[in-house]
Amino acid sequence: MAHPPRHPHIVVHSPALDGSRRVTEGDETLGIATHVDDVGEILRLAGLYVTDVEGSDLIEWQGGGPDDWPGLSEHHEEA
Repeated sequence: MAHPPRHPHIVVHSPALDGSRRVTEGDETLGIATHVDDVGEILRLAGLYVTDVEGSDLIEWQGGGPDDWPGLSEHHEEA
């Protein structure tokens, strides 16, 4: 039975203390991203090919946009 095309609602959650961000579709966790490129890879592995992760209407960025990974930038400044 064919299913209608789905339009997923992806959420990239607020950064954790270490700067990582959980990526979900509905109630399902697709993965944990540590960089904006990880978001694209997580979506690709889930069979969701989003070419413009930073500008896609399918992705909701919570707690900051695609350039906000505060925990990681703080660690890099200390090194």
